[in-house]
This record gives sequence, C-alpha cells and structure tokens, in this order.
Amino acid sequence: MNPGALQLQTGPGSYTVGTMSERFDCHYCRDPLQGKKYVQKEGRHCCVKCFEKFCANTCTECKKPIGADSKELHFKNRYWHDNCFRCFKCYTSLVNEPFMLRENNKVWCSNCTAAEDAPRCKGCFKPIIAGDQNVEYKKMVWHKDCFTCSQCKQVIGSGSFFPKGDEFYCVSCHEHKFAKTCAKCKNPITSGGLTYQEQPWHSECFICSNCKKQLGGKRFTAVEDQFYCVECYKECVAKKCAGCKNPITGFGRGTSVVNYEDESWHDYCFKCTKCARGLANKRFVCHNGKIYCAECPKRL
Repeated sequence: MNPGALQLQTGPGSYTVGTMSERFDCHYCRDPLQGKKYVQKEGRHCCVKCFEKFCANTCTECKKPIGADSKELHFKNRYWHDNCFRCFKCYTSLVNEPFMLRENNKVWCSNCTAAEDAPRCKGCFKPIIAGDQNVEYKKMVWHKDCFTCSQCKQVIGSGSFFPKGDEFYCVSCHEHKFAKTCAKCKNPITSGGLTYQEQPWHSECFICSNCKKQLGGKRFTAVEDQFYCVECYKECVAKKCAGCKNPITGFGRGTSVVNYEDESWHDYCFKCTKCARGLANKRFVCHNGKIYCAECPKRL
C-alpha cells in the first residue's frame, strides 16, 4: 500500500503533440501529416490514430488507451485517464487529492483507507475510527453505544458487566438471571456468601439467632432451623447436665449424652451415686431419684 503523489499533464512528457506544417508521413501508416494533428515520439512522427494504436499508455483502471488529447495521470509506472482516477470505494475524484495505492492497483481516498483499516465493531460491524469512544474486551472492540446488555439491551458502555460465553450482562440482569438466591432473605448473592446443607446464604444473613453475630467459619449448632453460636447455645438452648449442672453442648469432651426420663447427663457424669462407677451404656437402677449401679442398691 503506497501513499501517492500524482503528476498531471496533457499527454505524457515523452512525446509532443502539434499540427504538422512540413511534409512528413506517419511512421506507421505512411499517411501524409501536413496540415494534420500529429504526435512526435522518440524522433518519429505519427498520426493520432496510430499513436493510440501503437504508442499510447493504457489506463490502469479502464484498460483503454490514453489518447493524445486526454489528460493523463501517472504514478510509479502506472497511468490513468483523469476521469478514471477515482476512489475504488466511494468513487470520489482523486485528482489533486491525497490517495493510497492498494491491492490490484486500486486507488483509495484517505477517508476510505482509514475506514477500511480500522477495527470493526463487534456489535454493528462498522469501522471504529480514531477518536470514537469504544470498549475493548479480550481482543474484541465495540463502539461504546454498541456494547449493550444481552438481556435488557441497555448500553453498558464503560460500566461493570459479566461475560457469559458470547453474551454480556449488566450487573442487575446478571444478578436476576444467574446469581444464587439467599436461603434467608431471598435476594441474589453477588459476591462471597457461604453454603450450608447445599443452600446458599449471604454471610450477613447466616447469623446466631440470639446474639446476631455472623457464624461463617465459626462453630455453631442448628436447632429447629435456628442457628446458635457456641456461647448462646450453652446459655439459651442446651440442656443442663443433671450431674454437673453445666450445659450439654455436644462440643469437646462429653459429646455423648445419656437421657433418662426428663433428664440428661454428660456420658462422663452419668455414674453411680454411691461408688461413682460410670454407667453410660450399662445397667443401672434409679432409687429415690438417684442413679445407682446394679450392685449398690443392695448395700443400702
């Protein structure tokens, strides 16, 4: 592709056109030239007809001879009629105008050259000219107003968006179409969050039912769809051991619980009142509201 600077003239500079006043014959057809228009080239005289047939340059565009009376333009050993020298794309005359010589000897004006070489908008497929506001993403480019949400069709422009395959979504449409919904507040979870029993939660929604502290990453206990941190579970929910009177939390030592009638014990607190023998998973006797091993009541 070459930028052009043209030379415009009436007939190429390698010959002379005039009216013959002397006695000469055409070099080619031998017709007399006296009193007629002729062309002199390389020391030879010829009639206009033979000039066009044997000597004239051929127009690069229309492929016809450029006659002695025509205006000829030439650039890098290529020749055009002045009325053939037009932009290949928009047909504007390029005589005395800047141009580019492109493939197949076609000339282009500067505007069409800029448009042809410019990147194409992924939305409208039109060129993005220097100075146009645009959006680029992964080697693709859009006019700013062509970069729209695939769902609501509103212009995203330079705002935040979420890519999904070949589609793009604004924040609002992405939340409603793709985001998980919190099990408690039923609103979309746009970032972060956690999962409990295969249900998604906002971190700020997964809290202790009593003290309202967030439970994400912490130990907690679930009781009838309510969640409690360790401290609140001990104070407000957990049963008290009939032996030591402390809460039975299920954490740490004594995770096993012994239940009898309406009372509960840590497994290590469930022992014979007389001999202190551990009775978890063993036979025992309840006498006057107290727990004994099978042997000790016989000694009372």
